Amino acid sequence: MADVIVLEDIVKQFIMGDTILQALDHVNFSVEEGDFIAIMGPSGSGKSTMMNILGCLDRPTSGRYYLDGKEVAGLSDDELARTRNAKIGFVFQNFNLLSKITALQNVALPLVYAGVPEEERLERARIALRDVGLEDRVDHKPNELSGGQRQRVAIARALVNNPAIVMADEPTGNLDTKSSYEIMEIFKKLNAMGKTIVMVTHEPDIGQQTKRILVMRDGHLNSDERLVHDYVQ
Repeated sequence: MADVIVLEDIVKQFIMGDTILQALDHVNFSVEEGDFIAIMGPSGSGKSTMMNILGCLDRPTSGRYYLDGKEVAGLSDDELARTRNAKIGFVFQNFNLLSKITALQNVALPLVYAGVPEEERLERARIALRDVGLEDRVDHKPNELSGGQRQRVAIARALVNNPAIVMADEPTGNLDTKSSYEIMEIFKKLNAMGKTIVMVTHEPDIGQQTKRILVMRDGHLNSDERLVHDYVQ
């Protein structure tokens, strides 16, 4: 499999008064197409900073980041936004759904920004919701859905543009155990269909359901473990 993500000597620093905080300290790794990775580590380890850089939401202080073969660290803000929107779907711990519109409208929202005609974007949103098992909840607003259902809507929204990579930041952090495992089954199915998934989690049982665990500590990549899993549809 080809590498869809390559990090070379990535450094991220934050200036805190007179102090320079080294959030990422010369990190190197790559992600193959179709991989399913958990980034783990204690609070302050650098895993959230790493996710922001991987998702093109922030830039490294130094080093090279190649996304699908293209170096993105030096892109302008507009170029970075276009790359992010074309290649990456995001799922967040807090769902980030708009409360006053329906599940269908929430899922269709990225297609509005992409200039897709209304009829097409609503049809694609319906298909995405069907794929996560919510075809009977398309007209419900977020406050009419359970936490697990809201996260399914968020996953459908992440998929509606058909991104090659899904990045999930603590996607089970606000869910009970049953809902967490249901969400992980969706991610496994997506991975079996060929999606590359990169997930930040602090939950060991969630990390163990992925194919590879990267452990961050004090800004360093402390370990890189390949797990024995073979997800099928």
